[in-house]
Amino acid sequence: MQNEAKKNYLEWFKKAGDDEISIKAILIGGGGFSTACFLSQQLAEKYLKGFLVFHSKTFPKVHDLLELETLLLRFEPGIKEYEKELDLLSTYYFETRYPGDYPEFTFEEAKKAFEAALKIKEFVLSKIK
Repeated sequence: MQNEAKKNYLEWFKKAGDDEISIKAILIGGGGFSTACFLSQQLAEKYLKGFLVFHSKTFPKVHDLLELETLLLRFEPGIKEYEKELDLLSTYYFETRYPGDYPEFTFEEAKKAFEAALKIKEFVLSKIK
C-alpha cells in the first residue's frame, strides 16, 4: 500500500514537472504570458495535491489554493508562510482561462507567478525528504 501511495503523489509531481517545462519555454520564447500564469497556478496546485496524497489525505475537486492550504494547515502549519503566493496564484486560475476585463499579462507578471509557484514546489519537496 505504501508503494501505491508513493506512486500516486509522484504522478502529481510529474504532471507539475510538465507545467514547469512549459512555463520555462514560454518565458524564454517571450509570449503567452497568461498561459504561463495559469500553468504556474497549476504547478502549485499539483504540488499541494501531491503533498496531500503523500499524507494519505483526501481533498475535494477544487482549484483554489487557499482551500488546499486550509486542508494542509491541519498537519503542516508552515504552509501559512506562503499564503501571499497561494493567493496570487489562485487568481490566475480564472483570470487567465476566460475572457473578461483583465489587463494584458506581462513577462514580469508571468515571471512573478512562476517564482511564486517554485516557492510552493520547494516547500513541498523540503517536507517530504
